[in-house]
Amino acid sequence: MRLRITDPTAIMVDREVAAIRAEDATGSFGILNGHADFLTALDISVVSWRDMDGRAGYCAVRNGILTVSGGNDVSIATREAHVGDDLDELETVVLRGYRERGDAERSGRTAATRLRMRAIRRMVEALQGVPAEIGL
Repeated sequence: MRLRITDPTAIMVDREVAAIRAEDATGSFGILNGHADFLTALDISVVSWRDMDGRAGYCAVRNGILTVSGGNDVSIATREAHVGDDLDELETVVLRGYRERGDAERSGRTAATRLRMRAIRRMVEALQGVPAEIGL
């Protein structure tokens, strides 16, 4: 089965594998050769696989979309990916960094939304002071 993991700047993994494990909102799941066509959104997690010779491989992903096509083609498109041999490091250091950046991005979006809403309220207040024949 072919596994491809890409982020916006590179193909991180492109190899033949025997089995894959990934995680979405419903939990962890496995994929073997011949799997039904499948599409899911991945959480911040570590995708693991077994090479054809039995060696394990790991890639931390920052969310993403996993697709299985034709039972033997698995593709993951993600915002950010880090391939590594040390599962503990990927789970602690890399995933923690992904979560911190995600939290910071959410905070930034929240602050920007509040600023827009405040500006809209001020415009409405200003327009409410306009005489009815000119008002919008």
